[in-house]
Amino acid sequence: MNKLSIIHLFHILIIGSLFLYVGIYQTKIFKFMYTILLALSIIIFLYHGYKVYIKSKEGKSYFINLFHMIIVAPLLLYIGLNGDKTSRFYFELLLMLAFAVIGYHGYYMIKGE
Repeated sequence: MNKLSIIHLFHILIIGSLFLYVGIYQTKIFKFMYTILLALSIIIFLYHGYKVYIKSKEGKSYFINLFHMIIVAPLLLYIGLNGDKTSRFYFELLLMLAFAVIGYHGYYMIKGE
């Protein structure tokens, strides 16, 4: 199994499932999940910020990394900070991201990229 297959499986099984769980159950989730979302948002932002820096120096495309920094990390941060007070709208955005994660990574895993 190559590195990309592991990344696809991780996103499908772990990230997609987490986003589905939080998006579906919304404010009925375990309270510690908000802390996990908060920590995950910081990790995502820092990791993808580093990747943007490296890829920009190498002249490679870093669109996906910017997407994580501009869309994914702030959404998780917002939900993590607001907890039960988060509007349903943001949970629905997370649910849309869950389907996008599963679809995108499922497609590329089947395609073999």
